[in-house]
Amino acid sequence: MAESVYKVIDLIGTSTESWEKAAAAAIKRASKTLRDLRVAEITLLDMALKDGKIESYRAKIRVSFKYEGE
Repeated sequence: MAESVYKVIDLIGTSTESWEKAAAAAIKRASKTLRDLRVAEITLLDMALKDGKIESYRAKIRVSFKYEGE
């Protein structure tokens, strides 16, 4: 069996509607430039506030993809 190496990066997605949509936005954007995305782990959920109200939901996610470098 061939050995594989995976790279892991952190991304932060935002949404004015929900944490789920924030995470989905990050994956959608990452999938445009990264190939072979494997696993996404939500590491932090928080909110940006303005005047005591929720301005946006933020999802910090750790994404892994197969490393193709030499």
